[in-house]
Amino acid sequence: MQARHDRPRGREDYERGLPDYHDPTGGFGGAAPAYSALTLRIVLASLAVVLGVAGAVLFAWFGIVWGAVVLGVLAAGSAVDLGWVVHRKRRGEPG
Repeated sequence: MQARHDRPRGREDYERGLPDYHDPTGGFGGAAPAYSALTLRIVLASLAVVLGVAGAVLFAWFGIVWGAVVLGVLAAGSAVDLGWVVHRKRRGEPG
């Protein structure tokens, strides 16, 4: 069986995105190559940050400290994920 690429991959290949990247089942059954879904991850992480902060504020308002801490940690984790995904998107990865 011949390899998919006859030449080593360059920076341009990575900027366009690699087909079936992180997809162990890619190409089975004639499926189209999968690309990264960075925009979807940005939307979902943004939503998690907003809802986490709003929930933490509401829990704090009603004096439920454990709920405010849990949702604050969730919002902080989502903010870190959002920052990393935005970094990847600005670097030029498609999605």
